Amino acid sequence: MYTALYRAYRPEVFDEILGQDHIVRILKNQIQTDTTSHAYLFCGTRGTGKTTTARILAKGLNCLSEGDRPCGHCSVCREIKEGTFLDVIEIDAASNNGVDNIRELRESVKYPPAAGRKKVYIIDEVHMLSTGAFNALLKTLEEPPEYVVFILATTEPHKLPATILSRCMRLDFKRVPENTLIAGMAEICQKKGIEVSESALRIIAANADGSVRDGLSILDQCISGGDTVVDAADVLEFLGASGEETFVELTDLIRKKRTSEAIVLIAQALADGKDVRQFMRDWVNHYRNLLMTKFIKNPQDIINMSVENIDRIRRQSETIELSEINQGILELSRTINEARWSTQPRILLELAVVKLSASAGRMPAMGVPAERMVFAEPQMPQGGMGQPAAGSLQNQPAASEAAGSVAEPKPAETPDGTENGNLPSKEDYDRIWKAVFEDGEASKGSFYIIGSGAELTAVEEHSFTITVRSGHVKAYAERNRELLESLMARHTGQKRSLRIAEAGNDAVNQTAESVEDIAQEAGKLLGINVEIK
Repeated sequence: MYTALYRAYRPEVFDEILGQDHIVRILKNQIQTDTTSHAYLFCGTRGTGKTTTARILAKGLNCLSEGDRPCGHCSVCREIKEGTFLDVIEIDAASNNGVDNIRELRESVKYPPAAGRKKVYIIDEVHMLSTGAFNALLKTLEEPPEYVVFILATTEPHKLPATILSRCMRLDFKRVPENTLIAGMAEICQKKGIEVSESALRIIAANADGSVRDGLSILDQCISGGDTVVDAADVLEFLGASGEETFVELTDLIRKKRTSEAIVLIAQALADGKDVRQFMRDWVNHYRNLLMTKFIKNPQDIINMSVENIDRIRRQSETIELSEINQGILELSRTINEARWSTQPRILLELAVVKLSASAGRMPAMGVPAERMVFAEPQMPQGGMGQPAAGSLQNQPAASEAAGSVAEPKPAETPDGTENGNLPSKEDYDRIWKAVFEDGEASKGSFYIIGSGAELTAVEEHSFTITVRSGHVKAYAERNRELLESLMARHTGQKRSLRIAEAGNDAVNQTAESVEDIAQEAGKLLGINVEIK
């Protein structure tokens, strides 16, 4: 019967373990010096070698070799590999998680090893034990017989009681680096006489996400097609993933607002058997690659793809704005999260395409959602170049201030209702300040300090004044002066300087523009002369 690759090529000795050198060094030294612990806790994500290392440790504790242990060849090592060695007991805590199961374990611990030096209990997925089972295990785990070793393995150590954690030597398994995984898979392919291109192995390793078992399962699927040569296109076909050229073209269509063609391209990709959720993950990864190539000169070590594809992405990144990349990543990330629980993920993907296409060319500043962005008309300079054309409202003759004169036509309004070229009325202050507060909070989470502790009290030709309720709010406003001024310019159509006043303190209502002015105002309050040197 055929055996899956991850089982057929499971490591049998410490030197064959991939990507866990820090753990191998500890365990080998403990076996050589006979200083092994009575209880271990192996933590890490799936497929990183926790159960495999536990079995190899059990071999090392019972191996008959006089040299390096385990040897992998003696009768004990072979029996443990085949699962027939009496003194190595593997327990699946997911299905044996009750108090009665732990009571049986406590009774069996009393009996000495039947054939080996140590009796090893490997408890997999130990976090699945019930609270009562954990309590029943405590005393035995703390003071087991000298011939007993417990090895607990879990993917979720945070679910274990502190009383269990404190009784074990904890070893954390890392995700296996992609280069290490590629080298291991290439060695297996060589042994099986199958030629797999390096680009194909890189795609497999990237999708394995640091899990050796996941990587070997994907490789098993790819070579099961009967081909002796496997390339990147074959891997993408088996994975249901799309090539990089698809995402380059799709991103270009979005930027050019060709929504219908973008949706048709997605339909063609899905008709070819691509998984819609995998398609979304690959597309957001394409935006990430655009980000990397925009800032990194040689991104080959960070982006796992061919040099040709990296050059193609770099050419696209040179023509795309950072705000567009930011919007694409955020929108697709939200869509991926929503698609996890949806029965119609394709509709969510198509909706994301429409949103991105609609917002293309008018991307907001970094961190400000598109729906909260106000695109104000630029303030026209007075006179000279850029002066409004003759006949426009701004070029009408000024109205006489004398009583009975004819009022001039009302100028155009900015998006917030303020008159372009005129000062906003006091009735508009609350609306303008609310819009400023919403945009500020979107770009900086702590901006609520200003929104709740200050209000807009005056807008003059070259400045605007906010009144704060405390010194703390005043200090925060000073630190964010540039942001406040830019937001007010956006919502009033004109750049003005910020002035800060404190409520209930008329003496310092007008905040100075420089350190020297601030010191002089303070000197007036205290009745002393202040000189800045």
